[in-house]
Amino acid sequence: MKIRLYLDEDSMSNALLGALRLRGVDVVTAFEEGLIHRDDDIHLTHAASLGRVLYSFNIGDYLALHGEFLAQGKHHAGIILGPQQQYSIGEQMRRLLKIIGRKSAEAMQDQVEFLSNWS
Repeated sequence: MKIRLYLDEDSMSNALLGALRLRGVDVVTAFEEGLIHRDDDIHLTHAASLGRVLYSFNIGDYLALHGEFLAQGKHHAGIILGPQQQYSIGEQMRRLLKIIGRKSAEAMQDQVEFLSNWS
Protein backbone atom coordinates (compact mmCIF):
# COMPACT_ATOMS: atom_id res chain seq x y z
CA MET A 1 0.00 0.00 0.00
CA LYS A 2 1.21 3.50 -0.84
CA ILE A 3 2.14 6.03 1.82
CA ARG A 4 -0.49 8.69 2.43
CA LEU A 5 0.69 11.93 4.07
CA TYR A 6 -0.53 14.26 6.80
CA LEU A 7 1.19 17.66 6.89
CA ASP A 8 1.18 19.25 10.34
CA GLU A 9 1.06 23.01 10.91
CA ASP A 10 4.84 23.40 10.59
CA SER A 11 5.14 21.72 7.22
CA MET A 12 1.89 22.57 5.48
CA SER A 13 2.58 25.02 2.69
CA ASN A 14 0.17 25.49 -0.17
CA ALA A 15 3.02 25.19 -2.65
CA LEU A 16 4.16 21.83 -1.25
CA LEU A 17 0.59 20.58 -0.96
CA GLY A 18 -0.14 21.51 -4.58
CA ALA A 19 3.11 20.02 -5.88
CA LEU A 20 2.48 16.71 -4.09
CA ARG A 21 -1.15 16.48 -5.22
CA LEU A 22 -0.15 17.30 -8.80
CA ARG A 23 2.07 14.20 -8.64
CA GLY A 24 -0.70 11.97 -7.33
CA VAL A 25 0.22 11.92 -3.63
CA ASP A 26 -2.69 11.38 -1.25
CA VAL A 27 -2.10 14.19 1.26
CA VAL A 28 -4.13 16.17 3.80
CA THR A 29 -3.16 19.05 6.07
CA ALA A 30 -3.82 19.95 9.68
CA PHE A 31 -5.82 22.92 8.38
CA GLU A 32 -8.07 20.72 6.23
CA GLU A 33 -8.60 18.39 9.19
CA GLY A 34 -9.56 21.29 11.49
CA LEU A 35 -6.55 20.79 13.76
CA ILE A 36 -4.86 24.19 13.80
CA HIS A 37 -3.21 25.22 17.10
CA ARG A 38 -3.33 21.71 18.56
CA ASP A 39 -0.61 19.89 20.45
CA ASP A 40 1.75 17.60 18.54
CA ASP A 41 0.37 14.48 20.21
CA ILE A 42 -3.07 15.35 18.79
CA HIS A 43 -1.59 15.61 15.29
CA LEU A 44 0.25 12.29 15.61
CA THR A 45 -2.78 10.51 17.06
CA HIS A 46 -5.03 11.92 14.33
CA ALA A 47 -2.59 11.02 11.54
CA ALA A 48 -2.36 7.50 13.00
CA SER A 49 -6.15 7.18 13.12
CA LEU A 50 -6.24 8.05 9.41
CA GLY A 51 -3.37 5.68 8.57
CA ARG A 52 -1.29 8.63 7.36
CA VAL A 53 2.42 9.28 7.75
CA LEU A 54 2.98 12.59 9.51
CA TYR A 55 5.42 15.09 7.95
CA SER A 56 6.83 17.86 10.13
CA PHE A 57 9.81 20.12 10.81
CA ASN A 58 9.30 19.68 14.56
CA ILE A 59 12.07 17.12 14.98
CA GLY A 60 12.61 17.19 18.76
CA ASP A 61 8.97 16.97 19.78
CA TYR A 62 8.04 14.21 17.33
CA LEU A 63 11.10 12.11 18.18
CA ALA A 64 10.05 12.29 21.83
CA LEU A 65 6.43 11.45 20.94
CA HIS A 66 7.60 8.52 18.82
CA GLY A 67 9.41 7.09 21.86
CA GLU A 68 6.42 7.72 24.12
CA PHE A 69 4.02 6.04 21.69
CA LEU A 70 6.15 2.92 21.45
CA ALA A 71 6.77 2.80 25.22
CA GLN A 72 3.01 2.96 25.80
CA GLY A 73 2.30 0.26 23.21
CA LYS A 74 0.61 2.76 20.89
CA HIS A 75 1.22 2.76 17.15
CA HIS A 76 1.49 5.37 14.44
CA ALA A 77 1.63 5.17 10.65
CA GLY A 78 5.10 6.71 10.53
CA ILE A 79 6.80 10.07 10.85
CA ILE A 80 8.94 11.94 8.33
CA LEU A 81 11.00 14.77 9.79
CA GLY A 82 12.84 17.51 7.98
CA PRO A 83 14.87 20.52 9.11
CA GLN A 84 12.93 23.77 8.78
CA GLN A 85 14.10 26.21 6.10
CA GLN A 86 16.89 23.94 4.87
CA TYR A 87 15.14 22.65 1.76
CA SER A 88 13.18 24.44 -0.94
CA ILE A 89 9.62 23.32 -1.67
CA GLY A 90 10.94 21.48 -4.73
CA GLU A 91 13.61 19.67 -2.72
CA GLN A 92 11.11 18.69 -0.01
CA MET A 93 8.79 17.34 -2.69
CA ARG A 94 11.56 15.36 -4.41
CA ARG A 95 12.71 13.79 -1.14
CA LEU A 96 9.15 12.98 -0.04
CA LEU A 97 8.48 11.39 -3.44
CA LYS A 98 11.61 9.24 -3.03
CA ILE A 99 10.38 7.97 0.32
CA ILE A 100 6.89 7.31 -1.05
CA GLY A 101 8.37 5.56 -4.08
CA ARG A 102 10.69 3.29 -2.10
CA LYS A 103 8.81 2.52 1.12
CA SER A 104 5.37 1.05 1.58
CA ALA A 105 2.86 2.27 4.13
CA GLU A 106 3.42 -1.01 5.98
CA ALA A 107 7.20 -0.44 6.10
CA MET A 108 6.63 3.04 7.58
CA GLN A 109 4.51 1.73 10.47
CA ASP A 110 6.03 2.98 13.77
CA GLN A 111 9.13 4.25 11.91
CA VAL A 112 10.81 7.65 11.74
CA GLU A 113 12.51 8.79 8.55
CA PHE A 114 14.64 11.90 8.16
CA LEU A 115 14.30 13.89 4.94
CA SER A 116 18.06 14.53 5.08
CA ASN A 117 18.72 10.82 4.42
CA TRP A 118 16.85 10.88 1.10
CA SER A 119 18.97 13.05 -1.23
